[in-house]
Amino acid sequence: MIQTVDFFTPIVDDPYMFGQIAAANSLSDVWAMGGEPAVALNIVGFPNCLDPAILGDILAGGADKVKEAGAVLVGGHSVQDDEPKYGLCVSGFVHPDRIFKNYGCRPGDVLVLTKQIGSGIVNTAIKADFASPAAIREAQMVMASLNKKGKQVVEKYHVSACTDITGFGLLGHCVEMASASEVTFELKVKDIAYLADAIDYAKMGLVPAGAYKNRRYSISQIEADNVEEHYLDLLYDPQTSGGLLISVSPGNLEEMLADFEKAGMDTTVSVIGRVSEKSDKLIRLR
Repeated sequence: MIQTVDFFTPIVDDPYMFGQIAAANSLSDVWAMGGEPAVALNIVGFPNCLDPAILGDILAGGADKVKEAGAVLVGGHSVQDDEPKYGLCVSGFVHPDRIFKNYGCRPGDVLVLTKQIGSGIVNTAIKADFASPAAIREAQMVMASLNKKGKQVVEKYHVSACTDITGFGLLGHCVEMASASEVTFELKVKDIAYLADAIDYAKMGLVPAGAYKNRRYSISQIEADNVEEHYLDLLYDPQTSGGLLISVSPGNLEEMLADFEKAGMDTTVSVIGRVSEKSDKLIRLR
């Protein structure tokens, strides 16, 4: 049995979309461990001063995502709060022999990422009224997209390690996985898929505070010679409902990528690097 809980404050203005994103984010941990969600409970904080119809739209968005996930929504709990908050407590199941762990990467493995990154930077651009309609649409689509299809492709193969990319940013989760596996990750910065316009916004300095906190935590473990500053900001950018990061044998890569294509993924899958023997740094950026 897998049990997880997650909730947060609105990151988009549309209440229905907020409900979808929050629910997709909450459900993600189950798929990241190789399981399937079964039952979900709403967790709600809501101000008395707001129209209850807004709450109805948030819950509708969440309910639709739970249904899409193949799980059942069985109620939940709400409290009065000064700021809206929404998420889910999710129960799921996985066979004990098929659990995806966030350690166990083997030298020679390739690293695959199932969603574009840059949602924190795009959301910062939205708040500053700089974001283009195309960037907004893509960011919301990616954040609301379930990791269900990605997991169902990945489970056909022997996966060395897997995790979902969230608030620590891509590099934060890579550091965690590489450290626990006692290996070094070699990442190709320009092979990573980024959200539309996210590189331009990073160059403009539209970077959330969380990216700098992530950077301070692990920059000593990163070799980033000659990597441009805006790419570092993107790699440390905290993600909401990010994709799966998978370490898999190169012998399975071509077939796995073909399966991602057949699955009709809404998001962009990218091969971002490889695993090598442990060296003086956990991550080397190229």
